[in-house]
Amino acid sequence: MVRLKERIEGGVYGLLIGDALGVPYEFHAQTEIPPVSEIEFTPPDYFDRAHKTIAPGTWSDDGAQALVLLSSLLDCGKLDIDNFGTRLVDWYETGYMAVDGNVFDVGIQTGQAIRKLRLGVKAAIAGQTNEQANGNGSLMRVLPLALWHKGSDEELVNDAHQQSVVTHGHLRSQICCALYCLWARYTLEGKANSWEEAVTRIKEIYGQDSDEYAELMWAVRPDDSIDGQGSGYVVDTLRSAKWAMKKNTYEEVVKAAISLGRDTDTTACVAGGIAGIRDGMKAIPKRWLADLRGKDILYSELQKLVDWRCR
Repeated sequence: MVRLKERIEGGVYGLLIGDALGVPYEFHAQTEIPPVSEIEFTPPDYFDRAHKTIAPGTWSDDGAQALVLLSSLLDCGKLDIDNFGTRLVDWYETGYMAVDGNVFDVGIQTGQAIRKLRLGVKAAIAGQTNEQANGNGSLMRVLPLALWHKGSDEELVNDAHQQSVVTHGHLRSQICCALYCLWARYTLEGKANSWEEAVTRIKEIYGQDSDEYAELMWAVRPDDSIDGQGSGYVVDTLRSAKWAMKKNTYEEVVKAAISLGRDTDTTACVAGGIAGIRDGMKAIPKRWLADLRGKDILYSELQKLVDWRCR
């Protein structure tokens, strides 16, 4: 039986290590990714790694934004999207929560939204709302909300929607964040069929006559067995993570996510967070924990999160 504390710690480290592990493999086609036995923080010498100036074991914008969200939640005691938006600007401008203060690999939609925030646009309307603006930038960072949240499922779903609109305002992105948060919550509770239960619950919350339900069933199609392709499209990222979670161990999950190619850091981040919750902190390979850079940044935030949830 994995204890709550171990699941929470596993979720945070799981997403950060998945992100960092995927960084050097980003932008490569599936056929170019090394065999899973060779996927490590430092790729094989023959591999033309992405982000060549970034030291192995460094999380990207995914992990940094997740920690920005976590810090905002802990300091405000609630989801305050204006506070979160201000902190995103701080990350973008000063490297807040980024390893070495180095901001890299910023998504197009996220960058556009943050530039609006800098000009004084309210967080609630900063994210684009058109259908083409459904990258995975709000999904990749939302896991801390599920780990922190003590409210009802309905409140968690609503907060997941609000967390998204700061940078990704289309309903599809909001729904993917909400479904992922329920999936994480039920995994945190140790439920064996956490995905299926999350799908059932989100349908109940939305109700069949709502726009949210229609978008869920038409665009996300959570009941269908559709394998992901590792792309940056928010629905595909969710599907890719679900596919990777068929593996038995944390290490196998994140390596499977990276084996899809393309947006490897985000796919491994999203899948790694769930796998870390499922398997617990002790299941994450010690070599990756030892070589993860920036642990000093997250230590106090993680301790506050554990104290909040476990007291």
